[in-house]
Amino acid sequence: MRTRQSVGGAIRTALLIAEPHAKIMAARRVARDWRLGRLEFVFDEPMPERPTRPARPELLPPNRMPKRGKGGSERTRRALWHSLAHIEFVAIDLALDMAGRFGREMGEEFMSDFLAIAGEEAMHFALIDRHLAKMGSGYGELPAHDGLWQAAEETAHDVAARLAIVPMVLEARGLDVTPATLARVRAQGDEAGVRILERILDDEIRHVAAGARHFAECARKRDVHPESYWISLVRRHFRGGLKPPFNDSARSAAGLSLTACAALAS
Repeated sequence: MRTRQSVGGAIRTALLIAEPHAKIMAARRVARDWRLGRLEFVFDEPMPERPTRPARPELLPPNRMPKRGKGGSERTRRALWHSLAHIEFVAIDLALDMAGRFGREMGEEFMSDFLAIAGEEAMHFALIDRHLAKMGSGYGELPAHDGLWQAAEETAHDVAARLAIVPMVLEARGLDVTPATLARVRAQGDEAGVRILERILDDEIRHVAAGARHFAECARKRDVHPESYWISLVRRHFRGGLKPPFNDSARSAAGLSLTACAALAS
């Protein structure tokens, strides 16, 4: 007779929570309970095809998103931080789904890594949402795009494809763009925002590194060359090439091949 909750059931419950702050608490609780040995390595419930989303923000195709603008107006600042909040909110579900969908195949170390990532993404969202509140705004005030979850749907059939696209392309792109965002926020005199972005950048290097490490393990098990396999999966599942400039130092710290990135650059 099982006395502990299954990790699969706990993850599914968190994915089906829509309200953002309840989602934060659920993600952090799953990560903590797994770390403390309170969840059994059992997958008795299927992962939902899509996580439950709050009524707001309105989700639009990427090509219908309003332009943020490049000025330093309060409206532009709010739009920037709202877009960052949305990225982190979806990242919670991406990490949970990675653990729940592929954990049985990949094992307990994989589970530990991605549930820890889910907890950290929840913390990132909380920091950004609190920052938005200080601006008199909040998550859901502006529309957001659904491109990140579309990438998850595209790769739901294969853990190698999911690792190749989500941590090693989409999250790695965050490593590339954050330095310019940091400079912009620093120029606005927003030192609290600078500290948030610096914390997120440090954490995201580790997140990308975890994805790259588990991808390399997939390639080893499938007896394929990691770099060429990654390139082939990105070409198959990611629309458009990688766009420089790249943050070479952060990518190297995360264990990404700069040669492979250059091969896909457009």
